[in-house]
Amino acid sequence: MRNVTIRELRNSGGDVVERVLGGESLVVTRAGVPVAELRPVRPPGLEAKTLLERWGALPHVDPAAFRADIDRLVDASL
Repeated sequence: MRNVTIRELRNSGGDVVERVLGGESLVVTRAGVPVAELRPVRPPGLEAKTLLERWGALPHVDPAAFRADIDRLVDASL
């Protein structure tokens, strides 16, 4: 994690927040001592209903045909 001073946060707060929005995590320091962390907020997880709907829309996979394809494509001596 990279450091940002309180002065930099105060003077360039918008730029610091843009860095965090870009995925960067930052440690805020005062007089060289870490006092806080700024990091992106995780997006909320999907609800079970949405996951089940997506799972139901996946194509059917025949396990035997899948295995046969892998055996045909991958060198068994590896």
